[in-house]
Amino acid sequence: MTGSHTAPGVEGLPTAHPAPGLPSRVRIHEVGPRDGLQNEQAVVPVEVKAEFVHRLAAAGLETVEATSFVHPKWVPQLADAEELYPRLSGLGDGVRLPVLVPNIRGLDRALALGARDIAVFASATESFAQANLNRTVDEALAMFEPVVSGARAAGAGVRGYLSMCFGDPWEGPVPVEQVVRVCRRLIDMGCDELSLGDTIGVATPGHVGALLTALGAEGIGTDRVAVHFHDTYGQALANTLAALQHGVHTVDASAGGLGGCPYAKSATGNLATEDLVWMLHGLGIETGVDLGRLTATSVWMAERLGRPSPSRTVSALSHKEQ
Repeated sequence: MTGSHTAPGVEGLPTAHPAPGLPSRVRIHEVGPRDGLQNEQAVVPVEVKAEFVHRLAAAGLETVEATSFVHPKWVPQLADAEELYPRLSGLGDGVRLPVLVPNIRGLDRALALGARDIAVFASATESFAQANLNRTVDEALAMFEPVVSGARAAGAGVRGYLSMCFGDPWEGPVPVEQVVRVCRRLIDMGCDELSLGDTIGVATPGHVGALLTALGAEGIGTDRVAVHFHDTYGQALANTLAALQHGVHTVDASAGGLGGCPYAKSATGNLATEDLVWMLHGLGIETGVDLGRLTATSVWMAERLGRPSPSRTVSALSHKEQ
């Protein structure tokens, strides 16, 4: 075997072969502490959550979505937001700690603790808007308008999550123009960035390209777009590469592949941050992430959750160390 093939086994890193037409650096929007943990059945202690965020930041992740200021009745796992957020100080300059807020009350709670990056969670389909928010798409957007304007008035950045961008478990395939319409509303509302969610993991690279092209024609450039893929059908990395080829340079991922959508049957969860970093580093794309420290963090969290990480990269690298 040649040295280029033995390098990963020795160093735990892929051999870099840059490809043309890709961004030189990608910002990873780490969602493990919020999206990854929110559907856990057993409550994760606040001390573990805080250490998880600190470990992720120490691994080089500069954006770590920390929690959600939703009513505890709806997401019991994140009921400790007020207790958690003050424990996340001292992460270093440049580390952003976005939080999800559903309404004005959630925004007030977040701003009172010093949150500087806010996210709202909208739907591209009527069925999911009803299932998730008990509102129509337009009613949900109307609810978010004062949240977005209030956050911007307070000097906070605002991200708009948009779920069901590629398929819906009740409605089936989602028309591209339908997604573009809601994206336009979120941008006009004042969102700085949109995260396009493949909530049930049915996207394919061609579909990703078609949506990004349509958004560009609407005047929504890839500098304001992030992608959020689930790996239900094993397409998350292929879809990510397609997005990079169209100029996207912000990708959502979850350490160890934690989390997923409860509405997606047999969903394997979020794109694992380690799998993403392996691919990006192999393409010569900078991330600022120490893959070894990140893998160790996911192994540590998997031990606390009592089950192995579904990430193939975590499995491969952790077995090499044994």
